[in-house]
Amino acid sequence: MNPLDLDHILASTTGLWEELRGKRIFITGGTGFIGAWLLESFAWANDKLDLGASATVLSRNPITFAARMPHLAARSDLIFHEGDVRNFSFPAGSFDFVIHAGTTSSAPVEPLEMFATVVDGTRRVLELAATRSTRKLLFVSSGAVYGRQPAGLTHVPEDYAGAPDPLDPASAYGEGKRAAELACALAGQKHGFETKIARGFAFVGPHLPLDAHFAIGNFIRDGLRGGPIRVRGDGTPFRSYLYAADLAAWLWTILLRGKSCHPYNVGSEEALTIAQVARAAAAAFNPERIVIIDKQPVPGAPPQHYVPSTKRAREELGLQTRIALNDAIARTILWTPK
Repeated sequence: MNPLDLDHILASTTGLWEELRGKRIFITGGTGFIGAWLLESFAWANDKLDLGASATVLSRNPITFAARMPHLAARSDLIFHEGDVRNFSFPAGSFDFVIHAGTTSSAPVEPLEMFATVVDGTRRVLELAATRSTRKLLFVSSGAVYGRQPAGLTHVPEDYAGAPDPLDPASAYGEGKRAAELACALAGQKHGFETKIARGFAFVGPHLPLDAHFAIGNFIRDGLRGGPIRVRGDGTPFRSYLYAADLAAWLWTILLRGKSCHPYNVGSEEALTIAQVARAAAAAFNPERIVIIDKQPVPGAPPQHYVPSTKRAREELGLQTRIALNDAIARTILWTPK
């Protein structure tokens, strides 16, 4: 990973890391997109600040991860613990901090399995926190808990009372995250640990899968193949993208400084249509790639939004979007193996 990104995370979290000095952390989802950034930034801070901290990382397949990221797998301060988030055995010892980022939002997982993975996995992590002297737990939730943003609401705040349709199979992920948030709040109250909630929206950066359901990842993939960059829909929905280095800084800050049972939206407020995002990706290549939009907009149909309000994070924690989208796309392209 680019040292400039890791230095950026460190500069954005000045003064936070002392709380981790000599401590043990348990992390689920450490081998996914978000987890890779947490591990990279943790290792960087541990080295630069001589923290003497360690992280135990739950992984379904540590050998596969070691082949993909050998520089992390070989570190003595990262201990990989094999298991499924729903039923893993508990490692010995106490963990002052727990970060639960382990789940899946990707097709083709069957909806019932997805819901069970989110809910049962969270239950298992909470059981660990309750028996391992945990002081602070960060649950990486999702903006999916709000359901569909209504027309006219361009940026959804944390106190929006909407929700997914509980009878729609497509709501399995969002409803699972809602139930998991409640479980975190109840367990924290019962067992005395602080519960931090980060509701993630859309992100871009190294380690983002380029062949999944992430539109910007697909656009970068198309561009790396020479184009054209193809938009499968009509290009009218609005999205926003936070660069992964900013994401990592936000998550560490919420874990260590966020209020308990007080959710924070995590994302960018720069709302762009999917068509605009595709064109931004196209412009990052030389020569610039062609953009093809498959469908025509439905006349009079209001555009969909999936964009957060981050006022709470800005005003309470001083968090900001520091890396612009054009730069974020360029950094992702530069890092991605050709």
